[in-house]
Amino acid sequence: MKKIEAIIRPSKLETLKAALNALEVRGMTVYNVMGRGLQKDVKQFYRGQEISVDLFPKVKVEIICRDHWLERIIDVILKECSSGQLGDGKIFVYPIEDIIRISSGERGDAAL
Repeated sequence: MKKIEAIIRPSKLETLKAALNALEVRGMTVYNVMGRGLQKDVKQFYRGQEISVDLFPKVKVEIICRDHWLERIIDVILKECSSGQLGDGKIFVYPIEDIIRISSGERGDAAL
């Protein structure tokens, strides 16, 4: 099993959810986060003072999947979330040792 963490633009979340739903990927956890990468800071004015904004709003999507689904899910994320511009985000993949469903005690694939 694998854990996919995708940091994406907030404007891409609904499109990604619809595409994953079409792929029958139902389970996910979504967080609102702030981050920075290669994007340059943006100068803004607040109460007459110039400030530099270098943390940008992003959405973090976490998905746990079976190994054979990994590349299909990554392909969907890339297709739906890429604009070709800096700031599109990143995808991280981690191995998952075990999953336990709290309500039933099921483990492994059965708990997905």
